[in-house]
Amino acid sequence: MDEAANAINSICYQIAPLDESWRAAARERQLTLTKPPLSLGRLEEIANRIAAIQQANTPRLAKKRIYVVAGDHGVTVEGVSAYPSEVTAQMVYNFLSGGAAINVLARHGDIEVKVVDASVDADLSGRKELISVKTMNGTANFARGPAMSRTDTEAYVTAGVELARAAKADRVDLLGVGEMGIGNTTSASAITAALTGQDPASLTDRGTGVDAAGVAHKTEIIRRALTVNQPDPGDAIDILAKVGGAEIAVMTGIIIGAAVEKIPVVADGFISTAAAALAVALFPNTRGYLFLAHRSVEQGHIALINFIGMQPLLDLGMRLGEGTGAALAMHLIDASAKLLCEMATFAEAAVSGKK
Repeated sequence: MDEAANAINSICYQIAPLDESWRAAARERQLTLTKPPLSLGRLEEIANRIAAIQQANTPRLAKKRIYVVAGDHGVTVEGVSAYPSEVTAQMVYNFLSGGAAINVLARHGDIEVKVVDASVDADLSGRKELISVKTMNGTANFARGPAMSRTDTEAYVTAGVELARAAKADRVDLLGVGEMGIGNTTSASAITAALTGQDPASLTDRGTGVDAAGVAHKTEIIRRALTVNQPDPGDAIDILAKVGGAEIAVMTGIIIGAAVEKIPVVADGFISTAAAALAVALFPNTRGYLFLAHRSVEQGHIALINFIGMQPLLDLGMRLGEGTGAALAMHLIDASAKLLCEMATFAEAAVSGKK
């Protein structure tokens, strides 16, 4: 067994379940604040879980970061996307220049954006601010064989874990993941089918905007990929290797690493949630540290949401990716923690409590 595989296997002993005593203490504090009990709804649940993750009565989320992970997909040669694969590299330059939607939302929310090259099919080595974990220029065409070797897949997951460790070293309090990769909704739909056993027809959608005929073709490519590769539904690494993407593997590792480091982590939309589902499949305790940002309009997303068993924070009809939904959800999570920390108690405000 290689070093990356050993590192992944050892993680199962490093992710502790949430300490429910901290969540209970947060619930008790909520009852002392100047509001009717439970009147802030899910905001209270969010804050209580943040308190349990940080093991703090007054949790703080001062520093926020989103990793936008980019990678190309060999399956695009099958005509599954409305955009050419060169767009992946072009959008990476846009992220680095601050011109994409994620940059706008991150600036608005005081969120740091770090761009990661997992497997972009272009030479991006001239950009010093770009984080490179690349070992390949795009995955192989998984309609005709595995997207990656198991060894490469494990190395990408491990690289993601290390990015989460770097965030911890930088004192990041709230982490998010987003992605860029032409062809990656095809991969996410294939992953979802492999994990859930559902028919690809119910999990495949327009992605970058293909028409009805394009969706039907994309569905058939996914069926072919599942037949050719036979991913093991009980082995998340096998699924990633056979029908995944390098950027999805890195995001899977970031989510796992966040749980190891006790950092709350927000998965963006469909592709990011595919990574989250794989992380939960590998290490179920990861779920306690995870938040789902929003419900994408991609029809496969609800199957992943149900697989994880967690309600997303937002439903805005979005399907852009990049971490845009994660950036918006971070506002809610931060606000929830501030309500728990900064609202006066009945005693402090000299307000009469419930009779």
